[in-house]
Amino acid sequence: MPKRASRDNSRTEASWSVEAVVDLATRYNLAELEVESGGTRIRVVREHTPAGAAARTEPARADHARGHLAVEEAAGAPKLITIEAPMVGTFYRASAPEATPYVSEGDVIKEGQVLCIIEAMKLMNEIEAKIAGRIAKVLVENGQPVEYGQALFLVEPR
Repeated sequence: MPKRASRDNSRTEASWSVEAVVDLATRYNLAELEVESGGTRIRVVREHTPAGAAARTEPARADHARGHLAVEEAAGAPKLITIEAPMVGTFYRASAPEATPYVSEGDVIKEGQVLCIIEAMKLMNEIEAKIAGRIAKVLVENGQPVEYGQALFLVEPR
């Protein structure tokens, strides 16, 4: 069986180690990297934080149809709460394509208010705010697929 060409000719297919794959993912700032060699598959998935943000705390417990929360503190900036996707699916900012979005940047929100919809397996799941505050940033485009735990909104708590 012929060997596949590699960008790094000094490394053969059989010589990948977990450390080498993690090093590549870190060096090139990759969110995800998967390598398969000799029947062994190594997959590295890294969680990215916005530039200048401090390390994230563990997500708060969340109900199935509510977003996860994580606190991020930027140097000299107010605390921002990250609302994360509680499931894999398609992100929608409004209930219909022609409808106005549930929330926009700068909007003041209250606890329990619907922020968006995530469609999963043809079911529309309303994602509600777990805190009151102001939407500082919408991080996902309408109609974009989202992963479990992916950041959707940054909220300035009130």
